[in-house]
Amino acid sequence: MLMLNSSIPGMTPRRGKVRDVYDFGDRLLFVATDRISAFDYVLPNAIPRKGEVLTRLSGFWFDLLQVPNHFLGADPALLPLPAGTDVASLQGRSMVVRRTDVIPIECVARGYLSGSGWKEYQQSGTVCGIRLPAGLQESSRLPAPIFTPATKAETGHDENIPFERMVELIGSQLAEQLRELTLSIYEQGCRHAAAKGILIADTKFEFGLRDGQVILIDEVMTPDSSRFWPADQWQPGRGQASFDKQFVRDWLLSSGWDRNSPPPQLPDDVVQRTSARYIEAWDRLTGLPF
Repeated sequence: MLMLNSSIPGMTPRRGKVRDVYDFGDRLLFVATDRISAFDYVLPNAIPRKGEVLTRLSGFWFDLLQVPNHFLGADPALLPLPAGTDVASLQGRSMVVRRTDVIPIECVARGYLSGSGWKEYQQSGTVCGIRLPAGLQESSRLPAPIFTPATKAETGHDENIPFERMVELIGSQLAEQLRELTLSIYEQGCRHAAAKGILIADTKFEFGLRDGQVILIDEVMTPDSSRFWPADQWQPGRGQASFDKQFVRDWLLSSGWDRNSPPPQLPDDVVQRTSARYIEAWDRLTGLPF
């Protein structure tokens, strides 16, 4: 079943690009729809099973990683749902989480040179102001993972910022803590993924504050928030095959779309192949059939 929007009687969600969030006071219900975004636009097609993959994979990482987080459970019935709620439609794509004060920074870890980082490197030899060695190629492994923050945007483009700007926004102590946490969690994830034949080229995390403690929130190392590459096919000097939405990005770039107007409809084969990629990411990373 495709889900473009979720619905709970008498409640109005906060709608993000791909997720609907319902407020239950101290707890929130995250519902991952099958919407897909690229280049900061929500596309007209939905991707079958996508929301389920994002939810189940986030839950897998929350259980595996040794870090405080906001995840309470995957059963929406943990909340006092209004009478008439179609609970079955929410199963498999819902997370019940603790409310936190969200820190307004996207915390990005990069282990390979790709995406906006590759574009900047070509122009200046830097990524988010961090000087990198000369002579790197697209998809090169970096000498060591780097932390590249960005400002969060509800609409429009997130903006990469230097670490010094992050310090100005949230203070040096919290900025240093988030940098250390981001790189530590990324390295944990990379070790697990490498054992499953996947390289995590880069990923982004979000954090919140609850009772003065920094905790991991939102989604974690999913195909929407990460670049997953098959390790046995990795070759610097070109773009890589991937288990994420890069397949959609590549099709959009080749379609002639100007990226400043409503995006085109995805062909059926792109939709189905993208769905298969998301499911394969789950299968490989968890070792469990979807």
